[in-house]
Amino acid sequence: MYRHFGKRMIDMILSGIGIVVFAVPMFVIALLIKVSDPGPALFRQKRVGIHKKHFMLLKFRSMKLSTPHDIPTHQLKNPEQYLLNIGAVLRKYSLDELPQLFNIFKGDMSIIGPRPALWNQKDLIKERDKYGANHVKPGLSGWAQINGRDELEIPQKAKLDGEYVKKISFWFDCKCFFGTIGKVVKHDGVVEGGTGRQECKIQYKNK
Repeated sequence: MYRHFGKRMIDMILSGIGIVVFAVPMFVIALLIKVSDPGPALFRQKRVGIHKKHFMLLKFRSMKLSTPHDIPTHQLKNPEQYLLNIGAVLRKYSLDELPQLFNIFKGDMSIIGPRPALWNQKDLIKERDKYGANHVKPGLSGWAQINGRDELEIPQKAKLDGEYVKKISFWFDCKCFFGTIGKVVKHDGVVEGGTGRQECKIQYKNK
């Protein structure tokens, strides 16, 4: 019942409230981005949604317009050279993700779920297929994000996404939600331009 009805209802309510509450901060962020680097404050990026259907994810632009498109940050050579002055702060506190509240309200995403892969991250998509993680809506945050975030290797990330799929429930989503808040406040697991730099600190016992 929760998976098919309750989860979507909660997504709509929370994303709607979030859009109202963060309307002014989002407006200010957009202005700061445009002052830092003339151009659109938002950018759209093709991501993989439920059942591997593509959708356009919204983010605040934290990098310069000259940055190569559709390339994961960890694959860029010296990614810091592309960051806007405000970009590091946006990423450190995940403020660049705020526009995804609109993706959630629309129904492309959920509050909690596996982070949506880029359309060309075929290695991650393939690994997630092993665990059924491509058959749930991607999320703003998820189980993998509170267990390592950018530090995780792809096989570890996909395995954690699979754990989430098995355990989806209201209480497990709450655990991920409040765990995300703690991670954002402490900005744990953020590795600019990298992935898998540390071993995963998994919060469950390996079977």
